[in-house]
Amino acid sequence: MAPMYDRSFHGLLWLAAALASLTHGFTKVSADDSSQVGQRPNIIFIFSDDHALQAIGAYGSQVNQTPRIDQLARQGMIFDQSFCCNSLCGPSRASVLTGKHSHVNGFMRNGNRFDGSQPTFIKRLQKTGYQTAVIGKWHLVSQPEGFDFYRILPGQGSYYNPDFIEMDGSRKRYEGYCTDLIADFSIDWLEQRDRDRPFVLMCQHKAPHRNWAPHPRHFGRYKLGTIPEPATLFDDYSGRTKLLHESEMSIANHFHWGHDMKFHGENRFPEHFRGAIKNGEYGRMTDQQKADWDAYYEPENQAFMKQLQAGQLTTEQVTQWKYQRYMHDYLGCVQAVDENVGRIIDYVDNSELADNTVVIYCSDQGFYLGEHGWYDKRWMFEESLRMPFLIRWPNVVPAGQRSQAMIQNIDYAPTFLEMAGVELPEDIQGESFLSILKSDGGVPEDWRQAIYYAYYENAAVHQVPQHDGVRTDRYKAMYFPRTREWNLFDLETDPQEMKSVHDQPQYKEVLEDMKQRYNQLRDKYEVNSATIPATRGDEAWWAKRDREKRQQAQQGGHDLVFIGDSITQGWEGAGRDIWQQHFGDVKALNLGFSGDRTEHVIWRLSQNQMGPNRPQVAVIMIGTNNAGHSQQDPAQTAAGVQEIVRLLRQKSPKTKILLQSIFPRGADPQDPLRQINSGVNEKISSLDDGQHVFFQDVSEAFLEPDGTISKEVMPDLLHLSAEGYRRWAETLLPKLQKWNVLRGQ
Repeated sequence: MAPMYDRSFHGLLWLAAALASLTHGFTKVSADDSSQVGQRPNIIFIFSDDHALQAIGAYGSQVNQTPRIDQLARQGMIFDQSFCCNSLCGPSRASVLTGKHSHVNGFMRNGNRFDGSQPTFIKRLQKTGYQTAVIGKWHLVSQPEGFDFYRILPGQGSYYNPDFIEMDGSRKRYEGYCTDLIADFSIDWLEQRDRDRPFVLMCQHKAPHRNWAPHPRHFGRYKLGTIPEPATLFDDYSGRTKLLHESEMSIANHFHWGHDMKFHGENRFPEHFRGAIKNGEYGRMTDQQKADWDAYYEPENQAFMKQLQAGQLTTEQVTQWKYQRYMHDYLGCVQAVDENVGRIIDYVDNSELADNTVVIYCSDQGFYLGEHGWYDKRWMFEESLRMPFLIRWPNVVPAGQRSQAMIQNIDYAPTFLEMAGVELPEDIQGESFLSILKSDGGVPEDWRQAIYYAYYENAAVHQVPQHDGVRTDRYKAMYFPRTREWNLFDLETDPQEMKSVHDQPQYKEVLEDMKQRYNQLRDKYEVNSATIPATRGDEAWWAKRDREKRQQAQQGGHDLVFIGDSITQGWEGAGRDIWQQHFGDVKALNLGFSGDRTEHVIWRLSQNQMGPNRPQVAVIMIGTNNAGHSQQDPAQTAAGVQEIVRLLRQKSPKTKILLQSIFPRGADPQDPLRQINSGVNEKISSLDDGQHVFFQDVSEAFLEPDGTISKEVMPDLLHLSAEGYRRWAETLLPKLQKWNVLRGQ
């Protein structure tokens, strides 16, 4: 195979570095200084996809064996309290690279595009002399930056005869099995590396991601009917948020006939299987691969269908069969990962690299193996939240150690940098656990006592709603913004998380403590929900209105756009006649959505809800729900409004923005929510630049002389009557006439 990277370097420079390595320890190196490399360790980071702890021997698996991964545990350290910060493939990878939570690195949900220009640990190590490579699954949409070599899978990639994206941007198909090929390419790169420089290799497997397609050598290794079922396979989701019923990731109801269960042809039993997605892996196979595949699967398939056709199986038994097929395939994929972890270990040991090479095995998050009746991840329950982390580092990390320190994937970047003696950037959010590695896994007194988790992929695949929360050693609290409810779990008395105790009197103080920790961690990580794009697409009416407004927007040519919440939407209700009277002769678009907060408007704008429109004027009035729903700090809401203005300016630079004050609410000036709105208005008034953004305080238009609100203007002291919309229109007319949007009236 041809060389994979540029071998050129300044020989004298690296000779000096080699001499420096004779000293004990190493010198801390600036991210821009490659002249002082010292004896810094090589790092091999083996990263799989969706590998559950409960399918790893070292973590106590009852369903399979992983001897080569377990070898790392015996020869190094295993972390029992290792967690992800957002249980999704892309977001986890972005957090690993940046050492930052999803809301900061910008990759919050699969389908986002990773901003490769931002700082990453790999770029910092590359600048200080490390040679760098990533091979396998990337899943961040943008091209890798900071790597001397990459060969990555497009998207999720394929198990059989996969395509890889080469460094010149071309795609090349390689015959073989993806997990084996990734290890092949990794070993090839290690063989051809520059022997005089330290290296970082990110060997990133697709496996065991859905749809699970094992290699023939693992067919039948875990036979149907032999795999133990989890105790919660038939969880009815009682005693917890009702949102659990809405997700679409159950073994019983959401497996596809071809894609997941490996049947050929049309779905013969639609009452038991979904049929929209076929098994794409089968179509990629060679004739021999298909023959091997069918020789194993078809006898089992035919026997099952015969029983089902004859009415010999109950619904519960069908679910149990699905579980066995799922686990056979999943565990087969895991087995190939385990074998190829062993190949990397063997290469390191046989190449005399072991003494100065860190070998790590982990996965991007956990996974449900039938627990709660699920496959997939996302929910903040233990099986998804916990992720494996095993590390071998001879002469530094003692063999056979287990650590109970709470670590997260945001901690990897600072740990790798400190391993290499590189200064940590001030804005990194993770914490290096190098001191823990060097102290037999002991937990320092000042180490974190709780971790923060946030999931943002609302109204998307599997229909798991947005939620976040905190976990301590014993307790876990989850918050669900849509229903504004808390769930609390005592992991000591209820390790399977079957009943929330948030409403039990004996846990009142615990819940308050967890809420306090939640707020403290959100403050620490600068989590401001007002600025984080959030969809409400899982609410049917909202999704319907969104579709309708997008269709209207696609017509283009709108001169005037209103952006806001229910008060703006009300132009189509109580304000209909006033709208027609004043705006009926112009092409105007109403983008008001009842219940929206600033984060929802940010989502709608970022998803281009305005379509091709570049209106003359956009009227923005948003934020009262930020106060009303959570009494959010005015500074946070104001930051959300500022982000809306920024997005609108970015998308339509010539549009004049008429930024209106949030309308007053409540009976009198002492109303706490009115005071919050006033605080927001005070802050957003500074966004007025006199050229593109014009702030207009319209509060007085809705108030009586004594500062109260008449129910003739706002019947519920929040929403406008027809009289209220008449007054609102009167505040708008002078500006709109001046800007020639409306004719004189």
